[in-house]
Amino acid sequence: MITGIGPLDFSRIGGASGLARDGASTAAGATDAAGSFASVLSDLATRTVGTLDHAEQLSVQGLQGQADTREVVDAVMSAEQALTAAVAIRDKIVSAYMEISRMAI
Repeated sequence: MITGIGPLDFSRIGGASGLARDGASTAAGATDAAGSFASVLSDLATRTVGTLDHAEQLSVQGLQGQADTREVVDAVMSAEQALTAAVAIRDKIVSAYMEISRMAI
């Protein structure tokens, strides 16, 4: 089964603790939101690396004749999907940073 990186839990980004009821963020709430966003990205990177490592291990086992071809193909396709998603997210983050850096203060 191709699992990829799995669904992202966006409820952890900011969440109710990150923003006050009236929409204004507090200093502690802003820190919580930044911490949870960083943890989501960290979890995503960790899962992506794990998926890539698993695909590599299965590929080597497939070359040695110890793994089924279907399992190897599923793992490699999952790794490709995870890597594509990670690169797309990285590109969006870089683009957002560049846009923010061009804003007039």
